[in-house]
Amino acid sequence: QVQLVESGGGLVQPGGSLRLSCLASGSIRSINAMGWYRQAPGKQRELVATITSGGTTNYADSVKGRFFISRDNAKNTQYLQMNSLKPEDTAVYYCNADVRQYVKSTYQTYWGQGTQVTVSS
Repeated sequence: QVQLVESGGGLVQPGGSLRLSCLASGSIRSINAMGWYRQAPGKQRELVATITSGGTTNYADSVKGRFFISRDNAKNTQYLQMNSLKPEDTAVYYCNADVRQYVKSTYQTYWGQGTQVTVSS
């Protein structure tokens, strides 16, 4: 089985920074794309950023230039550095990853349980 666990959320003032981490654990042979999504109250879950196994990144327009996604393949971990945070960034942040297990021949998408980020003065 595979688990994704996020950490690093919390309360921060506008203009502040936070760094989220997402560790994938279990019977993992390889990880393809990884990404971060968020869901604010009353809204649909939306893409924040993605990163391929080769390091190619993609960002939502709303976070470009403020958020930066990275990954450490040796540690099966991805990160989201969030700078210049705004109140509208308040949401539950979820990580996901396309994982191939040793016992399977295909990739499957797994999700973390989410971590709350609140931007408020």
